[in-house]
Amino acid sequence: MEKKKNKKKLDIIYEDKELLVINKPANKLTIATSKEREHTLYHEASMYVKKQHPKNKVFIVHRLDKDTSGVLILAKNKILKEQLQNNWNNITKREYLVLVEGHLDNREGTLKNYLHETKTLDVFVTNNKKDKLAITNYEVVNSDKKYSLLKVEIKTGRRNQIRVQLANINHPIVGDKKYKAKTNPFNRLMLHAISVELKYPKNNKIYTFEAKIPTIFNKFMQKN
Repeated sequence: MEKKKNKKKLDIIYEDKELLVINKPANKLTIATSKEREHTLYHEASMYVKKQHPKNKVFIVHRLDKDTSGVLILAKNKILKEQLQNNWNNITKREYLVLVEGHLDNREGTLKNYLHETKTLDVFVTNNKKDKLAITNYEVVNSDKKYSLLKVEIKTGRRNQIRVQLANINHPIVGDKKYKAKTNPFNRLMLHAISVELKYPKNNKIYTFEAKIPTIFNKFMQKN
């Protein structure tokens, strides 16, 4: 398998005939909305593969929030896209680096909540077992009185899962105004998809895709 990079636009982590793995920047949509169609990672990836051949296509396998950076996997054919999506939680291990407000007393733990999603895409924790179960494991990497740096692994893939669950324990992600964060010193949501470990359906081999840690996170780790 061959690794390539496109220095102009896409930060490509990995590419072969069927997969395209990109380090998504913060403040960029994964796919189009009614308000924005072209300034999306999907649009740029589509233009990239079409330059290789006009008939080439890409398909979004999973999504990252607009304000989240890191590993994003796309498939180059619909069959692979469906194979990955149909068994996504079982064939992947997804890790994030997260900076949250406050000091966590427990150095590690598991968050289990039922999440309800409204028609307007707002998400909140409920006690209704008919809603979607979200499971998130976390480990404190470093902390001080103001902030805690966490490594997080998600076992499920719910909308805004990490953001909602951390806010629910009164440790919202730094810069996450939507979920009641009080600070935004870095002018971005401090959530980065650091790695995805994938069991490739065709050969059952394990591939690990890693996104470079943004400098802002490194600086926090060094300071504390």
